[in-house]
Amino acid sequence: SVEIGRQFSLEKPCWDQIFLDRVDESCHPERDADIAAVVMAANGLAHVCLVTTHLTINKQRIDVTIPKKRSGSSAQSKSTTKFFEQVYQAILRHVDFSKIKCVLIGSPGFVKDDFYKFLQTEATRRSDRPFIENKNKFVLCKASSGHKHALEEVFADQNIMSRLTETKVAKEVGALHRFMRMMDTDPHQAQYGYLLVQKADEQMAIDTLLVTDELFRSTQVETRKKYVKLVESVREHGGAVYLLSTMHVSGVQLQQVSGVAAILRFPLPELADFDDEEEDTDDDSDSSEDPFVNSCEPAVDLNDEF
Repeated sequence: SVEIGRQFSLEKPCWDQIFLDRVDESCHPERDADIAAVVMAANGLAHVCLVTTHLTINKQRIDVTIPKKRSGSSAQSKSTTKFFEQVYQAILRHVDFSKIKCVLIGSPGFVKDDFYKFLQTEATRRSDRPFIENKNKFVLCKASSGHKHALEEVFADQNIMSRLTETKVAKEVGALHRFMRMMDTDPHQAQYGYLLVQKADEQMAIDTLLVTDELFRSTQVETRKKYVKLVESVREHGGAVYLLSTMHVSGVQLQQVSGVAAILRFPLPELADFDDEEEDTDDDSDSSEDPFVNSCEPAVDLNDEF
């Protein structure tokens, strides 16, 4: 059986480039992380994470018991300092500032502010150059708790996303928001559903294609093939392609509108005449026949990757 840390080889007759790219990303998830995020709360709970395009990697959980403040007692202050120190060391250990473009620090209340003051003071006192030289990469934001799921609120904040314009995640979320706005302002220039998007691609009209990774995991071979073909065609026509993970809020939102959408270079009002319900019929009739009829990449040996 397949287990964590156990080497294995994976072979199949055909590897589409999109799947080769995903295998490579899965083998080296941290390589593509360009955002670090820390969510913390006054109760002493914190998570230090790295965020990639497709997943959030939890690097360290920190849980320190912080007693309530009592008159004449310094126990709370000492516990808070211990908590901040552990978060400080976790960031220093897990964040590679040569690759990370932004470090988000989120919390309810003023915990994030108090921690950032602690970080600045200690970095100067200890001459920790990674913090001193990259202080402009830190962004303070609101989060409801120190639990990992609080990151969803952070990435839903437009003010925060505007600070992350150079990151991969921000570009994906920004593209989705542009699509949603286009649906309101010019619906003929924003299409969703496979049939309408495919018709737009035939006219080389797609500027930006948004697809969820869920569609490439379909149990229907023909369904996977048609989306791979769509992605490759859009790229050939000069369009930008974003694969949104359903493990992210943006991917869940896109999944609610069929999982595939496109922003067009120009309006196509004639597409309103097509009935997108035909897509469901196509999916139901997908064949499980051998799809591997073209020349393919060789099998991938993952012994050196896992």
